Amino acid sequence: MSQVKITKKDIALGKRIKRMRKKAELTQEQLAERVNVSTTHIGLVETGKRRISLKTLQKIASTLKIKTRDLLPF
Repeated sequence: MSQVKITKKDIALGKRIKRMRKKAELTQEQLAERVNVSTTHIGLVETGKRRISLKTLQKIASTLKIKTRDLLPF
């Protein structure tokens, strides 16, 4: 199994998710519960250490009441 390379865009995406989560006054735990992923997964995504699926990105955007494109760093 090959390892996926994390890019600067992945890191930027994670930072945007974190910023928007905090703006919505949600903890990582609350966001994870609402999106149905682990708190660890949210933490790894926010720090750019794990890539996020489009489905999870859409769930996060919906939970934060924003458009998916508002999270994309490009």
